[in-house]
Amino acid sequence: MRRLKNELDGKRKHTITICFANNKGGSGKSTTCSNIGAALAQKGFRVLMLDGDMQCNLSLSFLEEDLVLDYAKSSNNLYDAIHKGKELTSYIVSTPCENLDLIPSSTQMSSVEYELAGRQQRELLLRKLLAPVKESGIYDFILIDAPPTLGFWVMNLLCVSDYLVIPVEASPWGMFGLANLFEFWQAAKELTPQLDLLGIVITKVDARKLYFRQTLASLEEWEDIHIFSTLIHVDSNVEWAQDNSKTVVQYRKASRSAKEYVALAEEMLGIVGNLS
Repeated sequence: MRRLKNELDGKRKHTITICFANNKGGSGKSTTCSNIGAALAQKGFRVLMLDGDMQCNLSLSFLEEDLVLDYAKSSNNLYDAIHKGKELTSYIVSTPCENLDLIPSSTQMSSVEYELAGRQQRELLLRKLLAPVKESGIYDFILIDAPPTLGFWVMNLLCVSDYLVIPVEASPWGMFGLANLFEFWQAAKELTPQLDLLGIVITKVDARKLYFRQTLASLEEWEDIHIFSTLIHVDSNVEWAQDNSKTVVQYRKASRSAKEYVALAEEMLGIVGNLS
């Protein structure tokens, strides 16, 4: 692990950007994104979290609700940067999590799709605004939480990323719309050829239920799609952590889910290290 970090430190000009996306709501996307960020930060990596969803769940994973609402109502959030076309350096805020910073979201992100519709090169706006942050080499990783939609805004999030991670819930409807997301990813690759699918992570697993085995079997039918071996099981500690505005990796390190997210982060690092 230290070898990989040293390699990344030697390449500080290339910050690795990973987008967590699924057009199906309830997939555990925000939870996975936030906990992977916390796990990487605990390993000593410098991490920037970008909350691209109007629900602000990623922001709520690191900051108290009142503070998140204050950011959402102010001019210090992602929507303001998109609306004004301002680069993102000045929108970065610190969090109580060491080595981890955040660009908070806003409920006003609900109108970003409409605003992007009339802009030139609308799919690449975020790439331009985030470029100074990426080129600074301050961060090892930028992790992005995307909203559960497919459109101009999510295309922006994919086009600024190196990798896509898709959380899929182990449930009867967990794979609903996944084929559409794969098509969307391929469209994004035409604008961003380096965008690779890092893998699919299965979340909310209850191994006692048939749904999990059905989900795994269905996913394994997809050729050339990596399925992470680390599974994220159902764990009430996740909800308790969220209630305390923390990730479960921070809140209860000894819990099953915290250990699983740390293992998933290590699995991701192994793949990224081999691809670097």
